[in-house]
Amino acid sequence: MIDVGIIGASGYTGGELLRFLKYHDNVNVVAATSRQYAGINVSKVHPHLRGENIKFKDIPAEKVDADLVFTATPHGASMDIVPELIERGIKVVDLSGDYRFDDIAVYEKWYGIEHSAPLDAVYGLPEVYRNEIKKSKLVANPGCFPTGGILASLPLAKEKLIDAVILDSKSGVSGAGIKPTEATHYPNISDNIVPYAVTTHRHMPEIQQEVSKFGDVNVSFTPHLVPVIRGILTTAHAFLKEDVTSEYVKELYDSFYESEPFVRIVDMDEIPRLSAVRGSNYCDIGCFQIDPNGRIIIVSAIDNLVKGASGQAIQNMNIMFGFDEKKSLDVTGLHP
Repeated sequence: MIDVGIIGASGYTGGELLRFLKYHDNVNVVAATSRQYAGINVSKVHPHLRGENIKFKDIPAEKVDADLVFTATPHGASMDIVPELIERGIKVVDLSGDYRFDDIAVYEKWYGIEHSAPLDAVYGLPEVYRNEIKKSKLVANPGCFPTGGILASLPLAKEKLIDAVILDSKSGVSGAGIKPTEATHYPNISDNIVPYAVTTHRHMPEIQQEVSKFGDVNVSFTPHLVPVIRGILTTAHAFLKEDVTSEYVKELYDSFYESEPFVRIVDMDEIPRLSAVRGSNYCDIGCFQIDPNGRIIIVSAIDNLVKGASGQAIQNMNIMFGFDEKKSLDVTGLHP
């Protein structure tokens, strides 16, 4: 049994952490922090947790006593919290972007924040860094868009079949966070599809960093906000350097992910759908179609709050402590 704290538990990712940890019999949640909702039961903010005997606490990070802490905090806030936790011997899974980059200068350029406390961290994509995660004290949980985009692209990059990939991602509104904004206001998003940060999204260099480790591939990325609550559907477009068949490419993906508990390669005649992964930690990958110009299309689907955030964070925790990797996460999606 381990004691776990969640710093920033009142947001959507905090609620998802609590939802999954409820079913983890090796975890005792000792702190779910929130300054705004201190003393209030978590169900008042996360109504799906009704019946849970957990109240938000307003306590500083240095007062959290746990074996592991999830920092579900905004970009720029984690760097003020994580070093103290690590110094005290507490393992950390950070859900912000503060520790995802190998080069701090890249982080500072794309996030517009000076990094005040760089630390060595392992990028928390289990499909690539499982062995490193096992030994790590600090895991940088990947971004939601990067998770779907990287997993869709890696086999092609590894086999040197492409020089560039264009990622077109459609995201549900929950990816914008729990605080309402003009962009997420119902009349503005309903019946609409809104491209944003079309060439400047901060997740692009994160995807580039990881895909480049498998091949000399240029990454372009454009996100779109769509009127659904959960999910990211990513369509990867790339021109093949070799004359290969769709069947060959599918076999590459089958082989690359054959031992991965949360990656499902769908049949040739299927396209991944958001409803099949909604509420789950799965990433479905499929399509594998090639047009007459040699353009291959790969489609991935994840739940942005689960495999794109809290579920993957718990998957990393399980690996760090030697638990069954699927512990508390072995649930199917919510279709229809």
